[in-house]
Formats: sequence, C-alpha cells, structure tokens
Amino acid sequence: MIVVAGEALVDLVPTDEGNLAPRLGGGPYNVAVAAGRLEAPVSFLSRVSTDLFGDRLVERLHASGVRTDLVQRGDQPTTLAVVGLADDGSARYSFYVEGTADRQVTDPGPLPVGTRAVSFGTLSLVLEPGASTYERVLWREAERGALTVLDPNIRASLIRDPMGYRDRFDSWLPHVGLLKVSVEDARWLADLPADAPEDAVLDVVRDWQGAGPAAVVLTRGGDGLGVLTAAGDVIRVPPTPVDVVDTIGAGDTVQGALLSWLHDHDALSVEAVRGLDAAKWTSALSWAGAAAAVTCSRAGAEPPFRHELR
Repeated sequence: MIVVAGEALVDLVPTDEGNLAPRLGGGPYNVAVAAGRLEAPVSFLSRVSTDLFGDRLVERLHASGVRTDLVQRGDQPTTLAVVGLADDGSARYSFYVEGTADRQVTDPGPLPVGTRAVSFGTLSLVLEPGASTYERVLWREAERGALTVLDPNIRASLIRDPMGYRDRFDSWLPHVGLLKVSVEDARWLADLPADAPEDAVLDVVRDWQGAGPAAVVLTRGGDGLGVLTAAGDVIRVPPTPVDVVDTIGAGDTVQGALLSWLHDHDALSVEAVRGLDAAKWTSALSWAGAAAAVTCSRAGAEPPFRHELR
C-alpha cells in the first residue's frame, strides 16, 4: 500500500469565457488520483471538509481507485486556489487557506500494516498546525523503514519565513528516501538566482542527496525529466510531445506515476530505489513523462487512467 499525505483543495481555473471554473486538486490529492488511476494501491491521508466541495473531492478519490480509510472529515471550509495561466500554460496561484479543513488534520498514529511508501509535499508541509502533524508522520514512517517520498512543490506566496522553511527542508532530507523537485523549486530552495544554470542546480542536488535521499528526480519543464541516481549518474529523458492546454497537476502526475512504476516493479523501498540502474530509471521517467503529457493536454489536473498509456 502507498499512502499519499497532504491537502485536497479546489482550484478556480480561468475559462475561455473569462469565468472561473472549480477544479478538484491540491498537490498531494493529485498525486493520489494519478497513482490510483494508474492502478497502484493507494490511500489518501488528509482532512477534508464536509462541505459540497469536500464531498466531491472524496467522490473523485473513489472514482479514481483511491482508498479513503485515512481521510478525516471536518466542518471547516475547503481550501481554494485561484489559478492564473500564462501564455505557455504555466500556472500561478493565489490561496484562501485561513481556517480550512486540511490544516486541521490530526495525527493518525502508525499507518496501516502493509504501508510500504508514504508521499508528502506542497502546502501540507507549510501551513500549521497540519505541517507539524505531517512532519511527525514523515519521521515515524522513515524510522519504521517505509520509503518516504517528498515533493516540496513550493508555493512561495504562502511561505512567510523562507529561510526558516529552507532550514526545515534540510531537516527532512535525512528522513527522505526519494526526493522529487522541479528545477525552479530547487533554485528557490537553494536561494539561487531564477536564471541559475542547471549545472548549479545539480551541485545543490548532489548535496541534498548526500544528506539522505537514495535518488533525486528533477522535473525540467519543457526539457523533460532527469534523475540523480544513487551511483551519482545523471539520467535524462526528453519530454513527451504534447499540445499543452495547461500544466496544472503535471508535476503531481509525475509523482503519482513514479509511485505506480515503483509499485509495478517491486521497488517501493529505499534499497530498491538505490539499486535502480540507468535502463530502469529511463523506463520510470519515460512512464512518468508520458502520464504528465496527458495531464498537460487537458484543462486542470486530470491525470490519465492506465489504459490511456497503453
């Protein structure tokens, strides 16, 4: 079993008519949906509102094959994100998060027997009091021996103390088995200039890997995907050609697809990730890139079902 921990929210996405349409999302939520649609055994850990949006979020989890045993419900409202789209389909976000349900998640205690991997990231590791709750789960599951997977998925507008968050990120690394990060987020986390070359980013990533993760996957936007392997090699795959509608949920789909690939190849452990060779990483990244391309071809975060990738 894979557990994905973190927030579920509603994106308000601009339409061609100039209106805002609600789309179900949130980084970890999208990861769970992507993994479930790709037929990995996945459960979602979060607190979801009992409002109409919350009901729809839970219904979509069920429809995507995601278990909801670990979903808590509360009468606080659902978090909202207003999405702005650039000409290239890239997204920027404004959030409404005060007093929302996902921030009030409580510690579930030890995760179910058979949990082999736990995925974390995005707002859930920023907004208190939930951030400290998820952090405790990260530490506990890493100590238990589960494969912990982290995608910080930075939303800088919500990080009021950047240096404090960077220090906290560094404190997580010894407890992380697999790190996935975009090149843009890596620059932010390392406090590099926004136009810093990828070689400078890789220098930082090597330091991060030395602190704990068995491997670090890099999403490189229109340049495809890469990974710094346990052997110290950099493997890159080109992007899957696609007509981009928007990029909402693309990185989350990569995370969910990687989890599904690791499950399919019996590699949901730190030792197995450390042992993946170049051919296997090329296969994993190609699978994740193909899944993300489908998501980019659709409005909002709509990861593919497995049959769409065959």
